[in-house]
Amino acid sequence: MRGPNDLGRATFNGMKLHFYGGAQSVTGANYLLESGDLKILVDCGLFQGSRYSETWNYEPFPFDPREIDYVLITHSHADHMGRIPKLYRDGFRGQIITTEPTKAIMSIALDDSLDKIRDEANQDGHAPLYRKDHIHKSLEMTHTVQYRHPVRLHERATATFHEVSHILGSAAIEIVVRDVGTTKRILFSGDVGNPPTLLLNPIDYVRDADYVIIESAYGNRLHENRNERRDILQEVITETVDRGGVLMIPSFAIERIQELLLEFHVLFQEQRIPEVPVFVDSPLAIKITNMYGQYSRYFRPEAIDMLKESGGLFQFPWLTFTPTVAESKEINSVPAPKVIIAGSGMSQGGRILHHEIRYLPDEQNTILFIGYQVQGSLGRKIFDREPLVQILGQSVAVRSRVEAIGGYSAHADQTGLLEFVARANEGRGIKKVFIVQGESDSALALAEKITEKISIPAMVPRVDEIIAI
Repeated sequence: MRGPNDLGRATFNGMKLHFYGGAQSVTGANYLLESGDLKILVDCGLFQGSRYSETWNYEPFPFDPREIDYVLITHSHADHMGRIPKLYRDGFRGQIITTEPTKAIMSIALDDSLDKIRDEANQDGHAPLYRKDHIHKSLEMTHTVQYRHPVRLHERATATFHEVSHILGSAAIEIVVRDVGTTKRILFSGDVGNPPTLLLNPIDYVRDADYVIIESAYGNRLHENRNERRDILQEVITETVDRGGVLMIPSFAIERIQELLLEFHVLFQEQRIPEVPVFVDSPLAIKITNMYGQYSRYFRPEAIDMLKESGGLFQFPWLTFTPTVAESKEINSVPAPKVIIAGSGMSQGGRILHHEIRYLPDEQNTILFIGYQVQGSLGRKIFDREPLVQILGQSVAVRSRVEAIGGYSAHADQTGLLEFVARANEGRGIKKVFIVQGESDSALALAEKITEKISIPAMVPRVDEIIAI
């Protein structure tokens, strides 16, 4: 294997794009851009559904990890970076490049996921996907870059990370390769955000792309008006409190909980909701929330002002963080009404499961979904209002109210995705768009809309498909 310092010997004889994950699937993002001897992997995520780490993750990579020169990580969600330690375990020794906040969150999230991966491996009777030392070695190989600062991968290849307003540190990645007589710009969207958000700066749209690889989680849907989402949240909280019930909010520990806390802060400040106890019952979310204070320079100015006025990060009366198991159990002794925000966002694990067992069977309670629920996940089954679900080996009746607010999703809806492509089409004009990271109906709907509205060829690649560009 050649190391990163030997890339000057690479020869460029056309380019190929390999779709090894995220093709016709929301999770498992994994794309290989190959140009001569230069091999760049964009994202290396976990496949997820009914389990934290599906059995597919244990399959050998469809490429030789020892031959990969660079791994570029769009953001720190597990379905985009969760197999990085396995990649190291299997021989990768190149460079990992991402933004500073993404690396910081990765260091917390990968360690946190290890127990889940060990538990599932023990249940299935095989070794875990990776070990703790694989995590730490991977992080040692991870280098950070600033937004809009091109990083040189080769004398004829650069990568630039652009703010995409999905989660803290998330990026769309623009790769520019100069071949003999031509320059090709390939834009990987990662997960496109849903601005305006309370925390993050707007999307830094990229122009002049030749090829775009774009996510499609909400490719066939539109969110509520952003101005309405706070009103809907207020209504759900107030109705649950009036019934004397418990409001459960399964939430992703990264970004969703932090933005949700700011929304609660505003609602309390404006006296739009009653004084009700709010519990954040997620050790990972608490660690991430504490870490956010180190990267406030990435926040939008309005968020920085709000946090300064409140005297601290995500602090308001009636808010309690419960990091320990004992503190988590104490929530049960607090009489309703109350609000419990807990991980995980798709109810694949974490403390939300214990609250769901306790409170789903009661009609006066509410479960509120604010993020995407992958097909096959427990969250999706509850969202689809299945009358009976299995949680930790128990049959649990779903009698509580089930609500959802799409406006709190960290993903762009169809309109937002179309704008991302339209902006990238300005200038040179896109040659082709590849639709990934969405269920088939969503991806196909977006491909159809792109062709219809922007007059660009768009396709939905198959798993393991290789396309010359």
